[in-house]
Amino acid sequence: MRIGLDVMGGDFAPEAIIEGAVDVLPFFTEDDRLILIGDQAAINKKLAEMGTDPSHFEIVHASQVIEMGDTPSKAFAQKPDSSIAVGYKLLANKEIDGFCSAGNTGAMLVGASYTVNVIPGVLRPALAAMIPALDGKKSILLDAGLNPDCKVDVLVQYGVLGTIFAKNVLGVDNPTVKLLNIGSEESKGTPTVKAAYEMMKDNPSMNFGGNIEANELFVEGMAEVIVCDGFVGNIVLKETEAIYHLFKKKIANMNDPFFESLNFETVGGTPVIGVNANVVIGHGVSKRKATMNMIRQTCDVVRVNLAQKIKESI
Repeated sequence: MRIGLDVMGGDFAPEAIIEGAVDVLPFFTEDDRLILIGDQAAINKKLAEMGTDPSHFEIVHASQVIEMGDTPSKAFAQKPDSSIAVGYKLLANKEIDGFCSAGNTGAMLVGASYTVNVIPGVLRPALAAMIPALDGKKSILLDAGLNPDCKVDVLVQYGVLGTIFAKNVLGVDNPTVKLLNIGSEESKGTPTVKAAYEMMKDNPSMNFGGNIEANELFVEGMAEVIVCDGFVGNIVLKETEAIYHLFKKKIANMNDPFFESLNFETVGGTPVIGVNANVVIGHGVSKRKATMNMIRQTCDVVRVNLAQKIKESI
């Protein structure tokens, strides 16, 4: 397995990203290889400071960086030797099996669309985020931030994509799909959400269970697939992050497995579903631990060959 890592992506790149790359090495087998993509001089300097032999990695030089504030489509076109663009070239040429970055999310989506392409039949790719429940089970929430404003047919297809994900990653034979809404009644929600409800309840490709409210998240019996647009989904993720940090501040030495599962550093990253390759996007503020787990998350996505399974199902 060959995993490409964008060393230059994120608020704390390249130092924190390289630290996470070094930390992940004990989890790799002899057949696994991590490819560091970015400024070769900066990579070698940091590895020397850490006392790490560069031969543990493959280093692919990229002379440009897409910054977090860059306009995604313009930056991807104007910076062909950026670490994101180079990573996608390697992915498109099948020189790596998976690619991960904590860099510009929009540029990662543009890169996927321009290089490995969206799976035929998929209307819009989505970020799929894991949501833990108190009973130990996990659900998938999509979209978690790629598409802030979704049309009705996109929301409906998210239910289908989420079903495929839940079957192959969560191991649930007949996952329940629910729409995140402001009430459980069919009449609640925006015109878009209400229209999606009507289409989803008659869709044979999913086990639709109606609406789910925000106060039903993280509890026992939560649906395996939760559908919303990227605007709402990203707010849910950021609020979850805030709750975790609040508890960490209020409760000294908190060591609870459930609350630790809310920590984005533990999760590492979220896979992009709906594109022809295995891509994982990390949080822009990822540091050492988050980067390590982003790489591990990418390895898990490659092992289940998620992109191929979605392609076959669609």
